[in-house]
Amino acid sequence: MRVIGTAGHVDHGKSTLVRRLTNIDPDRLAEEKAREMTIDLGFAWLPLADGELLGIVDVPGHRDFIENMLAGVGGIDAALLVIAADEGIMPQTREHLAILDLLGITRGLVVLTKIDLVDDAEWLTLIESDIYDALSGTALADAPIVRVSAFSGDGIPELVAAIEHLVTDLPPRPDYGSPLLPVDRVFTMTGFGTVVTGTLTSGAFRVGDEVEIQPNARRSRIRTLQSYKQSVQVALPGSRVAVNLAGVDKDELARGDVLALPGRLQPTYLIDVHFRHLPDAAHALRHNAQVKIFTGAAEATAHVRLLDAEMLAPGAEGWLQLRLDMPLAVSRGDRFILRRPSPAETIGGGVIADPHPARRWRRFQPAVIEQIELRLLGSPAERLAQLAGGGEPVKRAALQQAAGMNQAEFDAALDESLTTNLMIALPGDVYLSGERARGLHNTMLSELGIFHRDNPLRVGMAREALRSRLGVKQATLTALLALQTDIVAQDSLLLLADHQVNFTNAQLSQIERLRAAFDSAPFTPPSFDEAAQIVGEDVLLALIELGDVVRVQVDVIFARAAFEELVAGVLALIDEAGSVTAAMVRDAFGTSRKYAIGLLEHLDAQAITKRVGDARVRR
Repeated sequence: MRVIGTAGHVDHGKSTLVRRLTNIDPDRLAEEKAREMTIDLGFAWLPLADGELLGIVDVPGHRDFIENMLAGVGGIDAALLVIAADEGIMPQTREHLAILDLLGITRGLVVLTKIDLVDDAEWLTLIESDIYDALSGTALADAPIVRVSAFSGDGIPELVAAIEHLVTDLPPRPDYGSPLLPVDRVFTMTGFGTVVTGTLTSGAFRVGDEVEIQPNARRSRIRTLQSYKQSVQVALPGSRVAVNLAGVDKDELARGDVLALPGRLQPTYLIDVHFRHLPDAAHALRHNAQVKIFTGAAEATAHVRLLDAEMLAPGAEGWLQLRLDMPLAVSRGDRFILRRPSPAETIGGGVIADPHPARRWRRFQPAVIEQIELRLLGSPAERLAQLAGGGEPVKRAALQQAAGMNQAEFDAALDESLTTNLMIALPGDVYLSGERARGLHNTMLSELGIFHRDNPLRVGMAREALRSRLGVKQATLTALLALQTDIVAQDSLLLLADHQVNFTNAQLSQIERLRAAFDSAPFTPPSFDEAAQIVGEDVLLALIELGDVVRVQVDVIFARAAFEELVAGVLALIDEAGSVTAAMVRDAFGTSRKYAIGLLEHLDAQAITKRVGDARVRR
């Protein structure tokens, strides 16, 4: 499915030509018919020899309606640049040509109309020479010129043949499985309700599909679909489509809205772009200048942030961040046009590199420019890795959606990014850029190294403390730890694999004194505070982390051997009597109620026992 659009100066015969080609009048407004001048977008279609219908968008040529023209040309595949033989190149011809060039519309025809008004063959040759000069250096530099008269019909068969050839050579519209419909018209039909029209891109819509209308996130359902006045169950990418929506009023929608599948688009107030300033622009583009941006069928006012230049002279290119005054629903790779609001002037255009930048960038930062440039110009694998370079790993589906790739492209890019270590795969079908993963790993090593240096008697750093330093979720930390061997996990502690706690001779002597105290009264040992007075609190905490000492309550500790004997004894008592009380433990081990209760509460907390009234049973 294909759509072509007209372009050219006012009164050069664009609408008349469309009527001659299709037998459809694209001027639908009473004012247009009264003034005999196109004011807003018009639509028609041309049956091709293979039975396919070619959509045609007819645009106004008058300079006062250039913004209506911009709402129509964003979704076309090719252009018919219409130039009247009796006038030749005119101001709007040049502006429309510049717009086509900025939008990357590289295929088209030049239609030299009104040849019935010119008898001088040399004049026609001169006009064509001027046209070739004007096209030189633009995307339409190689466009053929076809002479026609819409009044007499001369040249119309040749034009139809040229259009057929042009359409045949066009590459197919990509189907990314994620349809987008920039809305260029909203109206109501009796018995149907609200209808929107546009040129469908990126995928197919089906009757019954749930849709989301951005930038206001209204939800609706497709009741019916029409393409070129024919009811269809499925609308294909590249076709002109009328969508009958359920549950929304005409007043809730506007030109520039975008229909998409739920969750596909998110509105934005900030976009990073690459911009090309037209050589014949009247003024340099300065930082914080107010402009109007046109993309798809939408328009908005914005302020320009020049990221890599003090100003952009006419003919220059640069990286901009646009701060929008209203939200737009846009995607990476969308083309745009910028106009100066007053005096009204088309000043340039370019490509959206990032529709959702992380923040308002500081100016003149080479790393920022490199990041934006990679987002726009990097290989598919590099772009995937960049998308997966945020704080947390990205799920496969979200990664594909953000990349805007079809299944085959995404699978190939994903495979390449994993093979070249641009990305890593983590459990749960999530992915993280290799650079981000390496950065996190290096940070873990550094943080643990600092912790060991500052706390030589501590076994390791608390897992939660390291997670907090990294700023990642616990699941992400767990997944990263599973991929390497130089960090060891011991319960809730993390340590470098080569780390060991080494006591001095003096500390070892103190530890021997503590062991003797434990051995002399294993079931009524020193309290935590008493033990700390013998060996020092740092050494005692190290012994607890090493497992030589078990801390069952804040002030109740046991040597490991005594603790294990107590646990085995408690469980034996339960197995024999069915349950155990603190008094039974006290009497069985010759300890005190303090130690018995401390032990039992610890076993409850460890899910070894369970309290039932005043007794404990096995959990």
